[in-house]
Amino acid sequence: MPRVRELEVFRMILPYGRRPETTLVKLTDYGGVTGWGEVVGPAPGVERSLPALVGVDWEHPAELGEIPGGSAGDMAVWDLWGRMNGVPLAHALGGSRTSLIGTVRLAADRSLESMIARVNRHVCAGYGHVTLDVYPGWDVEPLRAVRAAYPGLAIAVDGHGAYTATSQLEALDAYGVVAIERPFKDLLTSADLQDRVAAAVAVEVGSVAELQEAIGLRAGRALLLRPALIGSLGAVRLVHDHAVAAGWDIICAGGHGAGLARAATVAVASLPGCSMPSDVAEPPRSAQVVLPPVDASGGVVAVPLTQPGLGHTVDESRVRRLARESFRV
Repeated sequence: MPRVRELEVFRMILPYGRRPETTLVKLTDYGGVTGWGEVVGPAPGVERSLPALVGVDWEHPAELGEIPGGSAGDMAVWDLWGRMNGVPLAHALGGSRTSLIGTVRLAADRSLESMIARVNRHVCAGYGHVTLDVYPGWDVEPLRAVRAAYPGLAIAVDGHGAYTATSQLEALDAYGVVAIERPFKDLLTSADLQDRVAAAVAVEVGSVAELQEAIGLRAGRALLLRPALIGSLGAVRLVHDHAVAAGWDIICAGGHGAGLARAATVAVASLPGCSMPSDVAEPPRSAQVVLPPVDASGGVVAVPLTQPGLGHTVDESRVRRLARESFRV
């Protein structure tokens, strides 16, 4: 029976890009087994809520209800339970895949030539699917250029809610995109777009209630599932199940961070309803504190099914070197 005797919180600055922040949680059982969790960003207040876990007996994470510490605390509890019971997180959640087809997300570039060069680099690395960030003024031209250079490449686009009218996006359908992710901030306009295009419109939600509303409005045919947005892995599974019951496809995506959040996203992406290529190949290997790093080989990401919990060893010495502050209870 798991029983947490000690917890630590690490606030880290990561050595890539704009040096993003991430927060790691370490739980230690009375038997010395540890579980780790991560939330990308500063996560204020985590160290104040987590002590509620100390000394509590429980058999399964579901018994704890809303787990203190948000998604990082929830992930750490699942990792601890999996390691103590010899169960990989993917199996604990009901996953069945042994590997995932990956996609890479490409932000808008300074030129079409530079964009094509970046796409080429990933295609040469084995990716058969890319997701292009688009916004009004940077959509038709880059998509046309990528499609001309790679006629057989599977392409999705992500609007990040930047659009306001379906007419701005309908033209993209002519280039054979498989999905138009997060085109609008409202579901009604998404539903209108889905009626007008062959591509699957993918909406992002933060709860089962939000998904049910989207399904009722026919706001799309696909779900962009981000575990960190929903919070708990148990709720993530419920959202997945509701999407599958509605006949929706699922695209799974995770935060950057230090690798732990990505490892949890890989476990979620192994669920049977996650039928579209998943965004689980970042952050860069050099920024990760997990061994082996979460990575793709030939555009394919392996699901770690031979190791319990998250399936990765945490390089704790590196965590402590990168931490700008830490707390222990």
